[in-house]
Amino acid sequence: MSEQEKEKTTAAVTTTEAPAPATAAAPKAAPAPEETGSQYFFGEPLVGFDPSEITGSLIVIEGMDGSGRSTQIALLQEWLESEGFAVQTSGLRRSNLVGRDIDELLAKNAVTRLTLALMYATDFFDQMEHRILPALRSGTVVLADRYIFTLIGRGVVRGINRDYISGLYAMALRPHLTFWLNVRPETAFGREFRKAQAISYWEAGRDMSLSHDLYWSFIRYQTMIKREFEVMAKKQNFIELDGEASVPAVNKQLRQRIAEQLGIRSTKYTPSAALSHLWR
Repeated sequence: MSEQEKEKTTAAVTTTEAPAPATAAAPKAAPAPEETGSQYFFGEPLVGFDPSEITGSLIVIEGMDGSGRSTQIALLQEWLESEGFAVQTSGLRRSNLVGRDIDELLAKNAVTRLTLALMYATDFFDQMEHRILPALRSGTVVLADRYIFTLIGRGVVRGINRDYISGLYAMALRPHLTFWLNVRPETAFGREFRKAQAISYWEAGRDMSLSHDLYWSFIRYQTMIKREFEVMAKKQNFIELDGEASVPAVNKQLRQRIAEQLGIRSTKYTPSAALSHLWR
């Protein structure tokens, strides 16, 4: 065999036997920080937040004054505790930092709209840091009697820029469930008046000079709030419930949805003697 033929044979064998170079698998792109944060927050994530630490559930009950939120929160807390869950509640003006200060300012009717909005934001994030997140890290169910949606709605109807006030709550944690108890302003007025034989200056929007008549001021103000809830309900996927239905009927719907979230098999519940007066 000539030298030229040997070279051709060797080249052919080499070409046949040499394995094809392995194609390196493209590395999976790690989710961008903003993408990860958007799963848990409305905007920028809280510094140092670790999603793996959250083992509890944040459940929000929203609605205008007189929608029945507080009643349902009390009943849900008792039901969940009877099912073996630790429960923490939160609401507006409950922070140790500025809660009392807000109460005093509201009582004096001596605060500007923007200052009040900023005070409420401070109250919210103080609770987020010292009550809500610690509870969620410990596996607790947090029942929030109103959340940032009420605060945003109140600010917008008082003329505060929507983007500005929404931006204040960009670092708010997204709830696992958000319920909206929808009622007519007329129904809300009747409930509030029967409860206290009075209507709050702020619940009636008297600071906005909507009407000299207390009733119509309340109706107009709460109608504006209701419209804001309608906008947010579509954007944030609220679970809307008929707040004008009976307390047991509303509570049953709440328990069914919460049971699905928490893996509770039975939703049967009868309130204790201490709460039986709410079961009407």
